[in-house]
Amino acid sequence: MGDTGQVTSSAAEFYEEFFVPALFGEWVPRVLAAADLSPGMRVADVACGTGLATLAAAEAVSPGGSAVGVDLNPGMLAVARRKAGDIEWHEAPAEALPFKEESFDAVVSQFGLMFFADKKAAISEMWRVLRPGGRLVVAVWGSLHDAPGYAAMTALLSSLFGDAISDLLKSPYSLGETDTLRGVFCEAGVDDLEIQRVAGQARFASVRAWVECDVRGWTLADKLDDDQFELLVAEAEKELHRFVAADGSVAFAHPALIASAVKLAK
Repeated sequence: MGDTGQVTSSAAEFYEEFFVPALFGEWVPRVLAAADLSPGMRVADVACGTGLATLAAAEAVSPGGSAVGVDLNPGMLAVARRKAGDIEWHEAPAEALPFKEESFDAVVSQFGLMFFADKKAAISEMWRVLRPGGRLVVAVWGSLHDAPGYAAMTALLSSLFGDAISDLLKSPYSLGETDTLRGVFCEAGVDDLEIQRVAGQARFASVRAWVECDVRGWTLADKLDDDQFELLVAEAEKELHRFVAADGSVAFAHPALIASAVKLAK
């Protein structure tokens, strides 16, 4: 996956089964609430992954509305299509959305912007396909220092495998400062932006489950071999015990920034 956010088909399956409930599930209602969806609207979910937010958006705009999902990764879309074959799924980069201007009443993007090759172009494209009066809502992870579990995990990865590996796990947090995020939107011509910092939690069944999600289904997908994986589990169980509850489960703060903007009529 790395800094492009892309994963293999096997990693997409793992992502859907384990990582969605661990990190992403709690954010869908928050992002869609910020989009102010209502029946009859047409919504685009950009960097839709396995379709979690797309399906929820389709339900929110029913009856009479529709939701489409867009992602660059065919493995993610294969999982999404199995979940809902009646929804439009498009394999395309965020920087070149396959839609006409002003096609949607709302555009949402949940935890994808950090990975886009050209963030300015991606925001410009999402803005282009949005109708006047429509709302763009983009969620990104907060800063690494506000996610103590991953701050500790990246430090451990650096000590074990070097900065090149640990930097892969830092990449999701690259837009986690409000000024940084606002700057990217301003470069794309979206100036009237509201940004909320929202508290959240990462939850895993165990330290092993946490490591397995990172190595098998997220930014470290296929980057460590089996021996390196077992070494990381063993060291994490020793070094990251402060995040472990009495029952062995893991939980720590994992906030996000939710940015929203309304497109004014020309």
